[in-house]
Amino acid sequence: MGNTSSALGECLLDAVGGNEDLVAFPDKPLYQLTDVKPYNLDIPVEPAAVTYPETSQHVADIIKCASEADVKVQARSGGHSYANYGLGGVDGAVVVDMKNFQHFEMDTDSWEATIGSGTLLGDVTERLHDAGGRAMAHGTCPQVGIGGHATIGGLGPSSRMWGAALDHILEVEVVLANSTVTRASETQNPDLFFALKGAAAGFGVITEFKVKTHDEPGEAVEYSYTLNTGSAEEMATTFKSWQTFISDPALSRKFASQIIVMELGILVSGTYFGSRAEFDALDIEGLFPSKPSANVLVFRDFLGLVGHWAEDVALEIGGGISSAFYSKSLAFTPDDLIPDSGVDNLFEYIETVDKGTAIWFAIFDLEGGAVNDVPADATAYGHRDALFYMQTYAVNIGSVSETTRSFVTGMDTIIRNSMPDTDFGAYAGYVDPALGDDAQRDYWGDNLPKLERIKSEVDPQDLFHNPQSVRPRSE
Repeated sequence: MGNTSSALGECLLDAVGGNEDLVAFPDKPLYQLTDVKPYNLDIPVEPAAVTYPETSQHVADIIKCASEADVKVQARSGGHSYANYGLGGVDGAVVVDMKNFQHFEMDTDSWEATIGSGTLLGDVTERLHDAGGRAMAHGTCPQVGIGGHATIGGLGPSSRMWGAALDHILEVEVVLANSTVTRASETQNPDLFFALKGAAAGFGVITEFKVKTHDEPGEAVEYSYTLNTGSAEEMATTFKSWQTFISDPALSRKFASQIIVMELGILVSGTYFGSRAEFDALDIEGLFPSKPSANVLVFRDFLGLVGHWAEDVALEIGGGISSAFYSKSLAFTPDDLIPDSGVDNLFEYIETVDKGTAIWFAIFDLEGGAVNDVPADATAYGHRDALFYMQTYAVNIGSVSETTRSFVTGMDTIIRNSMPDTDFGAYAGYVDPALGDDAQRDYWGDNLPKLERIKSEVDPQDLFHNPQSVRPRSE
Protein backbone atom coordinates (compact mmCIF):
# COMPACT_ATOMS: atom_id res chain seq x y z
CA MET A 1 0.00 0.00 0.00
CA GLY A 2 2.58 2.60 1.07
CA ASN A 3 2.31 5.83 3.00
CA THR A 4 -1.15 7.26 3.71
CA SER A 5 0.04 10.15 5.88
CA SER A 6 -1.04 12.82 3.38
CA ALA A 7 -4.61 14.09 3.27
CA LEU A 8 -5.01 12.61 -0.22
CA GLY A 9 -3.69 9.25 0.96
CA GLU A 10 -6.01 9.11 3.94
CA CYS A 11 -8.96 10.13 1.78
CA LEU A 12 -8.23 7.46 -0.86
CA LEU A 13 -7.91 4.75 1.78
CA ASP A 14 -11.26 5.79 3.23
CA ALA A 15 -12.72 5.81 -0.32
CA VAL A 16 -12.02 2.08 -0.69
CA GLY A 17 -13.41 1.21 2.73
CA GLY A 18 -10.07 1.12 4.49
CA ASN A 19 -8.89 -1.88 2.46
CA GLU A 20 -5.14 -1.39 2.09
CA ASP A 21 -5.03 -3.86 -0.81
CA LEU A 22 -7.08 -1.45 -2.94
CA VAL A 23 -4.68 1.52 -3.03
CA ALA A 24 -0.93 1.89 -3.59
CA PHE A 25 1.40 4.86 -3.18
CA PRO A 26 4.88 5.72 -4.52
CA ASP A 27 6.71 4.64 -1.38
CA LYS A 28 5.36 1.10 -1.65
CA PRO A 29 8.18 -1.37 -2.41
CA LEU A 30 8.23 -2.27 -6.11
CA TYR A 31 5.49 0.32 -6.80
CA GLN A 32 6.52 0.73 -10.44
CA LEU A 33 6.70 -3.01 -11.07
CA THR A 34 3.57 -4.18 -9.27
CA ASP A 35 1.19 -1.22 -9.54
CA VAL A 36 2.28 1.39 -12.09
CA LYS A 37 3.32 -1.15 -14.76
CA PRO A 38 4.01 1.37 -17.57
CA TYR A 39 3.35 -0.02 -21.04
CA ASN A 40 5.78 2.28 -22.82
CA LEU A 41 9.08 2.16 -20.93
CA ASP A 42 10.33 5.19 -22.86
CA ILE A 43 7.87 7.43 -20.99
CA PRO A 44 8.46 7.20 -17.22
CA VAL A 45 5.44 8.16 -15.12
CA GLU A 46 4.88 8.14 -11.35
CA PRO A 47 1.22 8.45 -10.33
CA ALA A 48 0.32 9.94 -6.95
CA ALA A 49 -1.62 6.74 -6.31
CA VAL A 50 -2.97 3.66 -8.04
CA THR A 51 -6.40 2.62 -6.80
CA TYR A 52 -8.32 -0.62 -7.35
CA PRO A 53 -12.00 0.13 -6.69
CA GLU A 54 -14.49 -2.72 -6.41
CA THR A 55 -17.74 -0.74 -6.73
CA SER A 56 -19.04 2.31 -8.54
CA GLN A 57 -19.28 4.06 -5.18
CA HIS A 58 -15.59 3.39 -4.61
CA VAL A 59 -14.89 5.09 -7.95
CA ALA A 60 -17.07 8.07 -7.02
CA ASP A 61 -15.33 8.49 -3.67
CA ILE A 62 -11.87 8.21 -5.26
CA ILE A 63 -12.79 10.91 -7.76
CA LYS A 64 -14.05 13.13 -4.95
CA CYS A 65 -10.74 12.74 -3.11
CA ALA A 66 -8.75 13.70 -6.21
CA SER A 67 -10.97 16.68 -6.91
CA GLU A 68 -10.61 18.02 -3.38
CA ALA A 69 -6.82 17.61 -3.63
CA ASP A 70 -6.73 19.23 -7.11
CA VAL A 71 -5.13 16.10 -8.59
CA LYS A 72 -5.89 14.78 -12.07
CA VAL A 73 -7.60 11.42 -12.65
CA GLN A 74 -7.30 8.77 -15.35
CA ALA A 75 -8.92 5.36 -15.65
CA ARG A 76 -6.94 2.26 -16.61
CA SER A 77 -8.50 -0.87 -18.06
CA GLY A 78 -5.86 -3.01 -19.79
CA GLY A 79 -3.12 -0.39 -19.53
CA HIS A 80 -2.00 -0.36 -23.18
CA SER A 81 -1.83 3.37 -23.87
CA TYR A 82 1.11 4.07 -26.19
CA ALA A 83 2.04 7.08 -24.05
CA ASN A 84 0.98 5.72 -20.65
CA TYR A 85 -2.08 7.97 -20.59
CA GLY A 86 -3.92 5.44 -18.43
CA LEU A 87 -1.36 6.46 -15.79
CA GLY A 88 -2.00 10.15 -16.45
CA GLY A 89 0.80 10.53 -18.98
CA VAL A 90 2.70 12.75 -16.54
CA ASP A 91 3.56 12.45 -12.86
CA GLY A 92 1.07 13.06 -10.08
CA ALA A 93 -2.27 11.64 -11.26
CA VAL A 94 -4.60 9.30 -9.40
CA VAL A 95 -5.08 6.12 -11.42
CA VAL A 96 -8.42 4.32 -11.22
CA ASP A 97 -7.56 0.75 -12.21
CA MET A 98 -10.73 -1.06 -13.30
CA LYS A 99 -9.44 -4.64 -13.07
CA ASN A 100 -12.08 -5.60 -10.48
CA PHE A 101 -14.96 -4.65 -12.78
CA GLN A 102 -15.41 -8.06 -14.38
CA HIS A 103 -19.16 -8.53 -14.25
CA PHE A 104 -20.88 -10.04 -17.28
CA GLU A 105 -24.48 -10.70 -18.13
CA MET A 106 -26.28 -11.70 -21.33
CA ASP A 107 -29.94 -10.94 -22.03
CA THR A 108 -30.91 -13.90 -24.22
CA ASP A 109 -34.06 -12.14 -25.43
CA SER A 110 -32.33 -9.06 -26.85
CA TRP A 111 -28.82 -10.57 -27.06
CA GLU A 112 -27.51 -7.45 -25.38
CA ALA A 113 -24.55 -8.02 -23.06
CA THR A 114 -23.46 -6.08 -19.99
CA ILE A 115 -19.67 -6.06 -19.63
CA GLY A 116 -17.54 -4.63 -16.83
CA SER A 117 -15.06 -2.04 -18.01
CA GLY A 118 -12.04 -3.89 -16.63
CA THR A 119 -12.59 -6.90 -18.87
CA LEU A 120 -9.79 -7.79 -21.27
CA LEU A 121 -10.67 -8.48 -24.90
CA GLY A 122 -9.66 -12.14 -24.65
CA ASP A 123 -12.17 -12.56 -21.83
CA VAL A 124 -14.83 -10.59 -23.73
CA THR A 125 -14.54 -13.07 -26.59
CA GLU A 126 -14.80 -16.14 -24.34
CA ARG A 127 -17.69 -14.81 -22.25
CA LEU A 128 -19.72 -13.82 -25.31
CA HIS A 129 -19.05 -17.24 -26.83
CA ASP A 130 -20.08 -19.07 -23.66
CA ALA A 131 -23.26 -17.00 -23.39
CA GLY A 132 -24.72 -18.26 -26.65
CA GLY A 133 -22.17 -18.12 -29.44
CA ARG A 134 -22.21 -14.32 -29.62
CA ALA A 135 -19.55 -11.86 -30.71
CA MET A 136 -18.80 -8.16 -31.19
CA ALA A 137 -16.17 -6.28 -33.17
CA HIS A 138 -12.93 -5.46 -31.39
CA GLY A 139 -9.18 -5.62 -31.86
CA THR A 140 -6.95 -8.66 -31.90
CA CYS A 141 -4.72 -8.15 -28.84
CA PRO A 142 -6.27 -10.24 -26.01
CA GLN A 143 -4.52 -8.28 -23.23
CA VAL A 144 -6.14 -4.94 -24.18
CA GLY A 145 -8.96 -3.78 -21.90
CA ILE A 146 -12.40 -2.98 -23.25
CA GLY A 147 -12.62 0.15 -21.07
CA GLY A 148 -10.16 2.10 -23.20
CA HIS A 149 -10.51 0.17 -26.45
CA ALA A 150 -14.27 0.64 -26.84
CA THR A 151 -14.16 4.32 -25.92
CA ILE A 152 -11.46 5.31 -28.43
CA GLY A 153 -12.69 3.37 -31.45
CA GLY A 154 -11.93 -0.31 -31.18
CA LEU A 155 -11.09 -1.53 -34.67
CA GLY A 156 -10.55 -5.14 -35.65
CA PRO A 157 -11.00 -7.77 -38.37
CA SER A 158 -14.81 -7.85 -38.14
CA SER A 159 -15.21 -4.05 -38.11
CA ARG A 160 -15.89 -3.85 -41.84
CA MET A 161 -18.93 -6.07 -41.24
CA TRP A 162 -20.08 -4.82 -37.84
CA GLY A 163 -18.50 -1.43 -37.15
CA ALA A 164 -16.04 -0.37 -34.44
CA ALA A 165 -16.31 -1.67 -30.89
CA LEU A 166 -17.77 1.67 -29.82
CA ASP A 167 -20.55 1.27 -32.42
CA HIS A 168 -21.81 -1.67 -30.36
CA ILE A 169 -22.27 0.40 -27.20
CA LEU A 170 -25.92 1.02 -26.33
CA GLU A 171 -25.54 2.38 -22.81
CA VAL A 172 -22.91 2.92 -20.12
CA GLU A 173 -22.67 3.54 -16.41
CA VAL A 174 -20.19 6.36 -15.81
CA VAL A 175 -18.84 8.32 -12.86
CA LEU A 176 -18.47 12.05 -13.53
CA ALA A 177 -16.16 14.73 -12.17
CA ASN A 178 -18.74 15.78 -9.58
CA SER A 179 -18.67 12.18 -8.24
CA THR A 180 -22.14 11.32 -9.44
CA VAL A 181 -22.84 7.86 -10.84
CA THR A 182 -25.08 8.15 -13.87
CA ARG A 183 -26.01 6.43 -17.10
CA ALA A 184 -25.68 7.62 -20.67
CA SER A 185 -27.27 6.45 -23.90
CA GLU A 186 -28.80 7.97 -27.01
CA THR A 187 -31.84 8.97 -24.93
CA GLN A 188 -30.25 9.64 -21.52
CA ASN A 189 -27.47 12.25 -21.38
CA PRO A 190 -27.01 12.01 -25.17
CA ASP A 191 -24.26 14.65 -25.39
CA LEU A 192 -22.24 12.84 -22.75
CA PHE A 193 -22.85 9.56 -24.59
CA PHE A 194 -21.52 11.16 -27.79
CA ALA A 195 -18.31 12.16 -26.01
CA LEU A 196 -17.79 8.81 -24.30
CA LYS A 197 -17.92 7.02 -27.67
CA GLY A 198 -14.51 8.16 -28.85
CA ALA A 199 -13.02 10.47 -26.21
CA ALA A 200 -13.98 9.02 -22.81
CA ALA A 201 -10.63 9.60 -21.08
CA GLY A 202 -11.48 13.28 -20.74
CA PHE A 203 -15.06 12.88 -19.52
CA GLY A 204 -15.42 10.27 -16.80
CA VAL A 205 -14.79 6.74 -15.60
CA ILE A 206 -16.99 4.13 -17.25
CA THR A 207 -17.79 1.16 -15.00
CA GLU A 208 -19.91 -0.95 -17.35
CA PHE A 209 -21.07 -1.20 -20.95
CA LYS A 210 -24.30 -2.52 -22.40
CA VAL A 211 -23.55 -3.66 -25.95
CA LYS A 212 -25.32 -5.25 -28.88
CA THR A 213 -23.89 -8.55 -30.10
CA HIS A 214 -23.92 -10.70 -33.23
CA ASP A 215 -24.00 -14.38 -34.03
CA GLU A 216 -20.43 -15.66 -34.26
CA PRO A 217 -19.24 -15.95 -37.85
CA GLY A 218 -19.29 -19.43 -39.35
CA GLU A 219 -16.57 -20.49 -41.74
CA ALA A 220 -13.68 -18.07 -42.09
CA VAL A 221 -10.36 -18.07 -43.95
CA GLU A 222 -7.20 -16.75 -42.32
CA TYR A 223 -4.48 -15.93 -44.83
CA SER A 224 -0.93 -14.64 -44.90
CA TYR A 225 1.42 -14.11 -47.83
CA THR A 226 5.03 -13.20 -47.16
CA LEU A 227 7.72 -11.82 -49.45
CA ASN A 228 10.83 -12.45 -47.36
CA THR A 229 13.28 -10.99 -49.83
CA GLY A 230 12.91 -8.39 -52.47
CA SER A 231 14.00 -4.98 -53.58
CA ALA A 232 12.36 -1.74 -52.58
CA GLU A 233 10.82 -1.70 -56.05
CA GLU A 234 9.21 -5.13 -55.59
CA MET A 235 7.83 -4.19 -52.18
CA ALA A 236 6.49 -0.90 -53.53
CA THR A 237 4.77 -2.79 -56.34
CA THR A 238 3.12 -5.11 -53.83
CA PHE A 239 1.89 -2.18 -51.75
CA LYS A 240 0.49 -0.36 -54.81
CA SER A 241 -1.39 -3.51 -55.82
CA TRP A 242 -2.79 -3.91 -52.31
CA GLN A 243 -3.87 -0.25 -52.12
CA THR A 244 -5.62 -0.50 -55.47
CA PHE A 245 -7.32 -3.74 -54.41
CA ILE A 246 -8.64 -2.48 -51.05
CA SER A 247 -9.82 0.86 -52.50
CA ASP A 248 -12.37 -0.85 -54.76
CA PRO A 249 -15.79 0.38 -53.50
CA ALA A 250 -17.25 -3.02 -54.38
CA LEU A 251 -14.83 -4.91 -52.11
CA SER A 252 -16.71 -7.34 -49.86
CA ARG A 253 -17.15 -6.28 -46.26
CA LYS A 254 -16.33 -9.85 -45.31
CA PHE A 255 -12.73 -9.14 -46.31
CA ALA A 256 -10.29 -7.84 -43.68
CA SER A 257 -6.67 -7.11 -44.53
CA GLN A 258 -3.45 -5.52 -43.45
CA ILE A 259 -0.05 -5.16 -45.00
CA ILE A 260 2.97 -5.17 -42.68
CA VAL A 261 6.39 -3.97 -43.74
CA MET A 262 9.16 -5.14 -41.41
CA GLU A 263 12.81 -6.10 -41.25
CA LEU A 264 12.03 -9.60 -42.58
CA GLY A 265 10.10 -8.42 -45.61
CA ILE A 266 6.49 -7.66 -46.41
CA LEU A 267 3.40 -9.53 -45.21
CA VAL A 268 -0.17 -9.34 -46.49
CA SER A 269 -2.53 -10.99 -44.03
CA GLY A 270 -6.08 -10.94 -42.78
CA THR A 271 -9.39 -12.75 -42.57
CA TYR A 272 -12.16 -13.51 -45.02
CA PHE A 273 -15.44 -14.25 -43.25
CA GLY A 274 -16.76 -16.76 -45.77
CA SER A 275 -15.88 -19.90 -47.66
CA ARG A 276 -12.51 -20.94 -49.05
CA ALA A 277 -13.98 -20.87 -52.56
CA GLU A 278 -15.10 -17.25 -52.13
CA PHE A 279 -11.67 -16.33 -50.79
CA ASP A 280 -9.79 -18.06 -53.61
CA ALA A 281 -11.80 -16.04 -56.12
CA LEU A 282 -10.19 -12.85 -54.73
CA ASP A 283 -6.71 -14.01 -55.93
CA ILE A 284 -4.74 -12.27 -53.16
CA GLU A 285 -1.57 -14.03 -54.25
CA GLY A 286 -1.76 -12.05 -57.48
CA LEU A 287 -0.87 -8.88 -55.59
CA PHE A 288 2.78 -9.97 -55.43
CA PRO A 289 5.25 -9.45 -58.29
CA SER A 290 6.86 -12.81 -57.45
CA LYS A 291 5.49 -15.91 -55.76
CA PRO A 292 5.21 -15.35 -52.00
CA SER A 293 5.29 -17.82 -49.16
CA ALA A 294 1.62 -18.63 -48.52
CA ASN A 295 -0.29 -19.82 -45.47
CA VAL A 296 -4.07 -20.20 -45.78
CA LEU A 297 -6.14 -21.76 -43.00
CA VAL A 298 -9.88 -22.42 -42.82
CA PHE A 299 -11.57 -22.01 -39.41
CA ARG A 300 -15.02 -23.20 -38.44
CA ASP A 301 -14.40 -22.46 -34.76
CA PHE A 302 -14.58 -18.75 -33.92
CA LEU A 303 -12.53 -19.09 -30.73
CA GLY A 304 -9.83 -20.80 -32.75
CA LEU A 305 -9.85 -17.97 -35.26
CA VAL A 306 -9.56 -15.31 -32.54
CA GLY A 307 -6.72 -17.26 -30.94
CA HIS A 308 -4.92 -17.28 -34.27
CA TRP A 309 -5.28 -13.50 -34.52
CA ALA A 310 -3.34 -13.18 -31.26
CA GLU A 311 -0.41 -15.00 -32.86
CA ASP A 312 0.17 -12.15 -35.31
CA VAL A 313 3.88 -11.34 -35.52
CA ALA A 314 3.50 -7.70 -34.47
CA LEU A 315 1.28 -8.63 -31.51
CA GLU A 316 3.64 -11.33 -30.35
CA ILE A 317 6.46 -8.79 -30.15
CA GLY A 318 4.61 -5.75 -28.85
CA GLY A 319 1.06 -6.69 -27.90
CA GLY A 320 1.23 -7.52 -24.21
CA ILE A 321 4.82 -6.81 -23.26
CA SER A 322 6.09 -3.52 -21.84
CA SER A 323 8.89 -2.06 -23.95
CA ALA A 324 10.44 1.22 -25.02
CA PHE A 325 8.82 2.18 -28.31
CA TYR A 326 7.69 5.05 -30.50
CA SER A 327 4.73 5.09 -32.86
CA LYS A 328 2.90 7.41 -35.24
CA SER A 329 -0.26 7.04 -37.30
CA LEU A 330 -1.99 8.55 -40.32
CA ALA A 331 -5.54 8.08 -41.64
CA PHE A 332 -6.23 7.72 -45.37
CA THR A 333 -9.57 8.14 -47.11
CA PRO A 334 -10.70 6.79 -50.51
CA ASP A 335 -10.08 10.28 -51.90
CA ASP A 336 -6.56 10.54 -50.43
CA LEU A 337 -4.62 7.45 -51.38
CA ILE A 338 -0.82 7.43 -51.33
CA PRO A 339 0.49 8.39 -54.79
CA ASP A 340 2.90 6.07 -56.56
CA SER A 341 5.75 8.51 -56.03
CA GLY A 342 5.10 8.54 -52.29
CA VAL A 343 5.06 4.73 -52.17
CA ASP A 344 8.33 4.55 -54.12
CA ASN A 345 9.98 7.11 -51.85
CA LEU A 346 8.78 5.32 -48.72
CA PHE A 347 10.21 1.94 -49.69
CA GLU A 348 13.46 3.42 -50.93
CA TYR A 349 13.79 5.21 -47.58
CA ILE A 350 13.05 2.00 -45.65
CA GLU A 351 15.65 0.11 -47.67
CA THR A 352 18.47 2.62 -47.11
CA VAL A 353 17.96 4.48 -43.83
CA ASP A 354 19.65 3.64 -40.52
CA LYS A 355 16.80 2.44 -38.30
CA GLY A 356 18.67 1.97 -35.04
CA THR A 357 16.71 -1.22 -34.36
CA ALA A 358 15.69 -4.49 -35.99
CA ILE A 359 12.24 -4.42 -34.36
CA TRP A 360 10.05 -2.08 -36.39
CA PHE A 361 6.86 -2.19 -38.42
CA ALA A 362 4.90 -0.09 -40.87
CA ILE A 363 1.37 -1.49 -40.59
CA PHE A 364 -1.42 -0.54 -42.98
CA ASP A 365 -4.83 -1.66 -41.67
CA LEU A 366 -7.89 -1.76 -43.91
CA GLU A 367 -10.95 -0.16 -42.31
CA GLY A 368 -14.02 1.24 -44.09
CA GLY A 369 -17.20 -0.76 -44.52
CA ALA A 370 -19.65 -0.57 -41.65
CA VAL A 371 -17.40 1.83 -39.71
CA ASN A 372 -17.99 4.39 -42.46
CA ASP A 373 -21.78 3.94 -42.42
CA VAL A 374 -22.11 5.87 -39.16
CA PRO A 375 -22.44 9.66 -39.64
CA ALA A 376 -19.29 11.59 -38.74
CA ASP A 377 -21.13 13.61 -36.08
CA ALA A 378 -22.91 10.67 -34.44
CA THR A 379 -20.03 9.81 -32.08
CA ALA A 380 -16.81 11.49 -31.01
CA TYR A 381 -14.74 9.06 -33.12
CA GLY A 382 -13.27 11.36 -35.73
CA HIS A 383 -12.46 9.23 -38.79
CA ARG A 384 -15.66 7.86 -40.28
CA ASP A 385 -14.22 8.42 -43.77
CA ALA A 386 -11.00 6.45 -43.15
CA LEU A 387 -10.29 3.62 -45.60
CA PHE A 388 -7.06 2.52 -43.92
CA TYR A 389 -4.59 3.58 -41.26
CA MET A 390 -0.82 3.60 -41.39
CA GLN A 391 0.85 2.87 -38.06
CA THR A 392 4.63 3.10 -37.84
CA TYR A 393 6.17 1.49 -34.78
CA ALA A 394 9.70 0.78 -33.56
CA VAL A 395 11.15 -0.75 -30.38
CA ASN A 396 14.49 -0.17 -28.65
CA ILE A 397 16.03 -1.72 -25.56
CA GLY A 398 15.96 0.60 -22.55
CA SER A 399 14.91 3.78 -24.32
CA VAL A 400 14.11 4.91 -27.84
CA SER A 401 17.22 6.22 -29.57
CA GLU A 402 17.18 9.40 -31.61
CA THR A 403 18.11 7.30 -34.63
CA THR A 404 15.02 5.15 -34.22
CA ARG A 405 12.75 8.10 -33.46
CA SER A 406 14.06 9.84 -36.57
CA PHE A 407 13.42 6.71 -38.65
CA VAL A 408 9.77 6.49 -37.54
CA THR A 409 9.22 10.21 -38.02
CA GLY A 410 10.85 9.99 -41.43
CA MET A 411 8.28 7.47 -42.70
CA ASP A 412 5.52 9.81 -41.62
CA THR A 413 7.26 12.81 -43.22
CA ILE A 414 7.73 11.09 -46.59
CA ILE A 415 4.02 10.35 -46.84
CA ARG A 416 3.06 13.86 -45.79
CA ASN A 417 5.46 15.39 -48.30
CA SER A 418 4.00 13.27 -51.09
CA MET A 419 0.49 14.52 -50.23
CA PRO A 420 1.01 18.20 -49.32
CA ASP A 421 -2.66 19.19 -49.69
CA THR A 422 -4.02 16.40 -47.47
CA ASP A 423 -5.36 17.19 -44.01
CA PHE A 424 -4.30 14.00 -42.22
CA GLY A 425 -5.91 12.69 -39.10
CA ALA A 426 -4.46 10.33 -36.50
CA TYR A 427 -6.09 7.51 -34.54
CA ALA A 428 -6.48 8.24 -30.83
CA GLY A 429 -5.79 4.57 -30.15
CA TYR A 430 -2.21 5.16 -31.32
CA VAL A 431 -1.51 8.30 -29.30
CA ASP A 432 1.55 10.25 -30.39
CA PRO A 433 2.97 12.76 -27.89
CA ALA A 434 4.90 14.45 -30.71
CA LEU A 435 1.68 15.81 -32.23
CA GLY A 436 1.72 18.57 -29.62
CA ASP A 437 -0.94 21.27 -29.95
CA ASP A 438 -2.42 19.61 -33.06
CA ALA A 439 -3.21 16.34 -31.31
CA GLN A 440 -6.86 16.91 -30.40
CA ARG A 441 -7.71 18.16 -33.90
CA ASP A 442 -5.90 15.19 -35.45
CA TYR A 443 -7.71 12.71 -33.21
CA TRP A 444 -11.26 14.11 -33.26
CA GLY A 445 -11.41 16.34 -36.33
CA ASP A 446 -14.57 18.39 -36.78
CA ASN A 447 -16.07 16.86 -33.63
CA LEU A 448 -13.58 18.70 -31.41
CA PRO A 449 -15.61 21.92 -30.88
CA LYS A 450 -18.63 19.93 -29.69
CA LEU A 451 -16.41 17.86 -27.42
CA GLU A 452 -14.89 21.01 -25.90
CA ARG A 453 -18.38 22.37 -25.20
CA ILE A 454 -19.48 19.14 -23.51
CA LYS A 455 -16.24 19.03 -21.53
CA SER A 456 -16.96 22.54 -20.24
CA GLU A 457 -20.33 21.37 -19.01
CA VAL A 458 -19.40 18.07 -17.31
CA ASP A 459 -15.75 18.62 -16.31
CA PRO A 460 -14.99 22.36 -16.36
CA GLN A 461 -11.95 21.96 -14.07
CA ASP A 462 -10.43 19.33 -16.37
CA LEU A 463 -10.21 16.71 -13.62
CA PHE A 464 -10.07 13.89 -16.18
CA HIS A 465 -6.87 14.85 -17.90
CA ASN A 466 -3.93 13.50 -19.85
CA PRO A 467 -1.54 15.43 -22.11
CA GLN A 468 -3.80 15.05 -25.16
CA SER A 469 -7.30 14.65 -23.78
CA VAL A 470 -10.13 17.04 -24.68
CA ARG A 471 -9.91 20.38 -22.84
CA PRO A 472 -12.79 22.60 -21.71
CA ARG A 473 -13.75 25.23 -24.25
CA SER A 474 -11.87 28.50 -23.90
CA GLU A 475 -14.21 31.41 -23.32
